[in-house]
Amino acid sequence: MDVSIFFAKLWGSFHIIFGLLFIITGQLGKTIELTDNKSFVISTGYISLLMGLVTVILHNVWTTDWKIAITILGWSTLIKGVMKIGFPELIYRQAQRFRKKQMLSAIFMIILGIWLFWMSL
Repeated sequence: MDVSIFFAKLWGSFHIIFGLLFIITGQLGKTIELTDNKSFVISTGYISLLMGLVTVILHNVWTTDWKIAITILGWSTLIKGVMKIGFPELIYRQAQRFRKKQMLSAIFMIILGIWLFWMSL
């Protein structure tokens, strides 16, 4: 399987599942509340860092087609992981501003996930 197809299915599934869970359970709001806990932010930062690193190492493809979306997703996840580990208080402030846009973000995640998954077919 082509690595671009693999990551499109992986990231697409991830975004569809979490977007739906955020809408159905309202978990995104609860997660935002947890950002005041530095240990939580840092531990999730390690997960983001690993996911971003794997994506960047295996798929650092700068083309003018849909595959660049995976590369950008990988780099943004890597940077997010570094920010969570190094600057957890900044993440808390960003999360508080983000609180009002929860539903919009969940819908965007689902649309992005469907698009990525569709591109993998």
